[in-house]
Amino acid sequence: MPEPARRMTNRTEPRAESKDRSAALYRLLAWLSPGFPTGAFSYSHGLEAAAEAGAVYDRTTLQGWIAAIIEHGSGRIDTDILRDAYRAAEAGDPAALTAANRRGIVFRATSELALESAQEGEAFLNTCLAAWPDPFLAQWADEKNPSPPFRGEREGPVAQRREGEVGIGKRSGIPHLTPALSAPGGGEGARELAASSSGICHSAAFGAAAARAGIALDDALLGYLHAFASNLMSAGLRLGLIGQTDGQRILAGLEPLIASAAAAGKRRDPADFGSATFAVDLASMAHETQYSRL
Repeated sequence: MPEPARRMTNRTEPRAESKDRSAALYRLLAWLSPGFPTGAFSYSHGLEAAAEAGAVYDRTTLQGWIAAIIEHGSGRIDTDILRDAYRAAEAGDPAALTAANRRGIVFRATSELALESAQEGEAFLNTCLAAWPDPFLAQWADEKNPSPPFRGEREGPVAQRREGEVGIGKRSGIPHLTPALSAPGGGEGARELAASSSGICHSAAFGAAAARAGIALDDALLGYLHAFASNLMSAGLRLGLIGQTDGQRILAGLEPLIASAAAAGKRRDPADFGSATFAVDLASMAHETQYSRL
């Protein structure tokens, strides 16, 4: 008796390459989600001071403010650091990763901007290693902070500082960052964290993790800048400068600029490094001692 004909189906098993892309996309979305606990919502890049001074007051001025930060300010610095950290982790070069990370910590105009990067970076790496363990990143982090272990929830310098401790001992670090680091605000713990070579720069940690996860550099740069802009837009929303729909209009309007900034960061000469957003820097300095803040 002849065997019955097998039914043909259109189901096919996903290829390994497709699975890898899906896993990379999943991690990119997870790590840039507002639900990922970096504490980014606590930072506004000094927007309150700009709003109080009347420099930012509606959708147009807020979009211009964010655009300047992305193209000429911290966004420009972060794309360069992310790129260098990505390539260092991709090559398995912890020394190059440390160099990129240190550069990302010290090249900040004010103590608050340095603290913003360092606190978010440590929170990101703590959570990332707890949920997605990676031997290279774990070893690099432990070498920078040998005690306590730089792994696990509520461990490491950030968690300790929340309990009233500095979390990073007296180390040599960088003796001088910028004049703004001597200004009031931020406290000794903030300045020590910013100056210490043990600080973790957010864009460096993210770039290294992205490389280890197989996320394409183009996607990592674009996603990081989009998340950066979204957080600044959210700060404007919470300040009452815009409504929710205008917030999305801002992100739509920034789309070509963010894409251009990401592409420029990928190909920029490492020697062409720096920022030029003096109004943002001055707002951040004023924000350090401002009474009403997010």
